[in-house]
Amino acid sequence: MSAAKLRNIGPKSAAWLRQVGLRTQEDLESVGAVEAFIRVKRAGFRPSLNLLYALEGALLDCHWQQLPEDRRGDLLTAYEAAAALLPPPRGRPAAGPVTTTHTARDEDTGPSLNLFDSTGGDD
Repeated sequence: MSAAKLRNIGPKSAAWLRQVGLRTQEDLESVGAVEAFIRVKRAGFRPSLNLLYALEGALLDCHWQQLPEDRRGDLLTAYEAAAALLPPPRGRPAAGPVTTTHTARDEDTGPSLNLFDSTGGDD
């Protein structure tokens, strides 16, 4: 897929789409903007929501900034619903619990400063 073939799709976005198996306009039409966006994100790329809107604009042959706000909201809702159903990406551990780190005081220098101490005071 090249920028010359689809409106709103620049070289970087086109490369991402190719890497997830979407090489033609027909490929994009067959999966839709939301699924294409999910594939790009799940491949490890970090697209902004502008890509989602650009993909929809490409399918509708309009500039992504001309998408009505309610359509953007629908796309975002559809993306969030679809993403919630997906298993976590392979190769990445699920986020663990947040732990608080405490440091020992150094007798020569006084209390230590630990920006990660959640107690808010000295130990």
